[in-house]
Amino acid sequence: MPASNSCPYCSQPMTVSRMACTACEVSVEGAFPTPRVANLPTEHQQFIEIFVLAGGNLKLIAEQAGVSYPTVRSRLDKVIDALRQQIAATPGIHSKNQDGGNEGQLDPKEAARIIKSV
Repeated sequence: MPASNSCPYCSQPMTVSRMACTACEVSVEGAFPTPRVANLPTEHQQFIEIFVLAGGNLKLIAEQAGVSYPTVRSRLDKVIDALRQQIAATPGIHSKNQDGGNEGQLDPKEAARIIKSV
């Protein structure tokens, strides 16, 4: 069974509740925050990996996957929409509301902080 972030019983999102060290066998249990990307479907996460490894080159991805450029672009648009929904659902992260547009986009200061921490 492939790894998934959804419950195999009810299909709701799973949460990280236990972390363990394989070297010393210490474990910690609790409610750990998960990155928004981790909440995306596994297929979207895999596409993000491919996208990053291809340097964002959609033409290269299309050639390697043997599909058309519009197919890859459509898949990217779906991933972007899903990630925007994750960001919009995170309190305090999105910058403007319905009136100002940009719903689901990172606040510029938050984006700068994330980029600087990489």
